[in-house]
Amino acid sequence: MGVIGHFIGGRHLKLEGGNTLQLIDPATGHALDKVSLGGAQDIQAAVEAAQAALPSWSATPPVRRAAVLFRFRDLIEKHADELAALITREHGKVLADARGSLQRGLEVVEFACGIPHLLKGEFLENVGTGVDSYSLRQPVGICAGITPFNFPAMVPMWMFPIAIACGNVFILKPSEKVPSCAMRLAELFMQAGLPQGVLNVVNGSKDCVDAILAHPQIDAVSFVGSTGVAEYVYRSGTASGKRVQALGGAKNHLVVMPDADLENTTEALMGAAYGSAGERCMAVSVALAVGDAADPLVERLSKRVRAMKVGPGTALDSDMGPLVTREHRDKVSSYVDVGVAEGASLVVDGRGLKLQGYEGGAYLGGSLFDHVMPEMRIYKEEIFGPVLCVVRVPSLDTAIELINRHEYGNGTAIFTQDGDAARHFVNRIKIGMTGVNVAIPVPMAFFSFGGWKRSLFGDHNVHGMDGVRFYTRLKTVTSRWPDGRRINAEFTMPTMR
Repeated sequence: MGVIGHFIGGRHLKLEGGNTLQLIDPATGHALDKVSLGGAQDIQAAVEAAQAALPSWSATPPVRRAAVLFRFRDLIEKHADELAALITREHGKVLADARGSLQRGLEVVEFACGIPHLLKGEFLENVGTGVDSYSLRQPVGICAGITPFNFPAMVPMWMFPIAIACGNVFILKPSEKVPSCAMRLAELFMQAGLPQGVLNVVNGSKDCVDAILAHPQIDAVSFVGSTGVAEYVYRSGTASGKRVQALGGAKNHLVVMPDADLENTTEALMGAAYGSAGERCMAVSVALAVGDAADPLVERLSKRVRAMKVGPGTALDSDMGPLVTREHRDKVSSYVDVGVAEGASLVVDGRGLKLQGYEGGAYLGGSLFDHVMPEMRIYKEEIFGPVLCVVRVPSLDTAIELINRHEYGNGTAIFTQDGDAARHFVNRIKIGMTGVNVAIPVPMAFFSFGGWKRSLFGDHNVHGMDGVRFYTRLKTVTSRWPDGRRINAEFTMPTMR
């Protein structure tokens, strides 16, 4: 066991006598490393390193920046098993899921490799007599990312590769629960040829977040986490004059129509609700069973949930690993208590799961509720664990109304064989990411990820062209070159006619 410090200016830095947090293996309950909890002084050190690196990196031709991204991509592929093992070690998710999330992050790196094409501006000759106009996309400056525990590689890689490819420098504040993967990614990026100070990693908790939001030299902040914190980050950051994108919580609904293929729908729901122990902002936590779909759906789901294999993330036969901490396990378990007290039918009870030899782990079995009502807390609130609620509705329009009325608007899906029903759903639903027979409609890297309503604060989504727009400023130039003619002062609003 050691102490994980910070990565600033291309070097590992460790605090002497500073605050630390003990990391716990979620699978066993055994102590792992400790992580330094930085504060304003560490953010200041990262800002100084970033400021020193910004002039030369922003002036580096985009094709040369992209070349570093290509080498970084190759190193991630080479070290994929190592990175996945780090994710599983600290988060607990099964290795296959860790590799899958790493792959989704790698796709953003691949997207960023094509950044020269995406940074092109526009040009129009002779907007006025002898006057040309053109636009440029230039770096924002010093950018920061604040990322959650559930995706130690994927979410940071949604941010810093695009920011850096656009010519910015970056300060990453990963979740203090899962620090190792971010540190290793920074090392690999340096190995790929990234100059010192372009990517810095500062570990810590709220003190670090507040220092980022208040620092006058940090120009843009990207955040992913719970809605309460997302709103805090957005309000605090914008009040400090920063550009902010803050992605918050979710309560994702999946509509099951009576004509849906129930075998395939059940399998899709199992992965979407219980994959990664439900610790995904795109997890499906509500199944809206329309009409006659309800009884056969619940019957199939109950059998599959009971048969689901829960175990350590390193075990190849585990379907679902532990939750990230025992404290979070207890919080999710308390929601099952609430659902029972509210009168929902607990079809499968995941509480009290014990694994021989892993008694100290943060395990919770899958829970399945039926006859959940919209006024219940288990319907309204984000549980962020392996709990699926079935709500019975009489029609597709009722399902749409429920989804649109919910405060969150991150993801949704419909399972049906009726093209007209699917089209009607897509047209009327007020959700940022929508799937048709796709349970987790996470867009590919060349599209953009983001929800509506209280699932997103700010005008830009992450990655895709929205990511490029967020990490660049648009400058429009209007130019005229002297041609020997005398120009007289004009005291009216200039026009180009």
